[in-house]
Amino acid sequence: MVGWSGNRSGAAYGTGSSDASTGLRSPLAALRARLLAEINATVHGPDLHLERYDRPAGDPGLFGPDSVVWRVHGHPAGMLVGGFAALLLQSLHPLAMAAVDAHSDFRADPTGRLNRTARFVTTTTLGSTAAAERAIAGVRRIHPRISGTAPDGRPYRADDPRLLTWVHTAEVYCFLTGYQAFAATPLSAAESDRYYAEAVRVAERLGARDVPRSRAEVAAYLAGIRPELRVTPPALEVLRLLRGFGRSRRERAAVRVLTNASIGLLPSWARAELAVRRPRLVRASWDRPLARTGGRIMVWACGPSQIRAAAHARATALPGQAG
Repeated sequence: MVGWSGNRSGAAYGTGSSDASTGLRSPLAALRARLLAEINATVHGPDLHLERYDRPAGDPGLFGPDSVVWRVHGHPAGMLVGGFAALLLQSLHPLAMAAVDAHSDFRADPTGRLNRTARFVTTTTLGSTAAAERAIAGVRRIHPRISGTAPDGRPYRADDPRLLTWVHTAEVYCFLTGYQAFAATPLSAAESDRYYAEAVRVAERLGARDVPRSRAEVAAYLAGIRPELRVTPPALEVLRLLRGFGRSRRERAAVRVLTNASIGLLPSWARAELAVRRPRLVRASWDRPLARTGGRIMVWACGPSQIRAAAHARATALPGQAG
């Protein structure tokens, strides 16, 4: 699930370099600035709201800089590829997908949907405690309005604790799988368990119950819910939308690379449900290396994250210290 215009949004990560002797941008710096603007506009939208991250001094937020959540959610390629995988995996729950199909604007405004999702994850991960709690409260206010009947006749509610647990578990499973696939140093077994245990804080605040807290619990949960999962026409529409997403040829090519890589993160039964047939050799020798290269280009283009820097300064400052 971990989401590209204008100079204001360029503050998300950093800025390109310039030629100090002439005051003019080199072609490489111009390319970097252009890529940065596109990435920020698509992922973060037009406004970063740094005030969510840079105050108050001494506030660690829901997790803090020593958490595994900060580590996993700070990896660009892992989060983007993992985020796309999460969308595909979540779509296999018929009730969750019925709610999205009837109430979401993902068809008319896919970029806006990506912005909102990325903003929620970033705020709850790196934001101050108050900012994170406000983001969660905002989602909780919306959920009771989302209800209906699925095509199979079953009722659904977005605030159903079981659906919330499914959405959360599918998301963090894919985020962690993305990190393990693309990070230079994957997490140990103990660190992976700690990631799941930490991430429960957001899920429970949203209303989820009996949330898996370790690799073993996540595996057992996915095995238990597997009989409830199946592909539906809206789920296939999500796959088609991801494969064609983008407002320019370059953006569509980049998203296609990320989507192909995300398919490789899915459990084999999920790929079978979606009728996606990409041989293991293609996934291992083509899709994943291309995504790794794209991730390195993204890190180069973005530079240091100003959001993360603001959050780290806030969390490590002495209480009452000016930012």
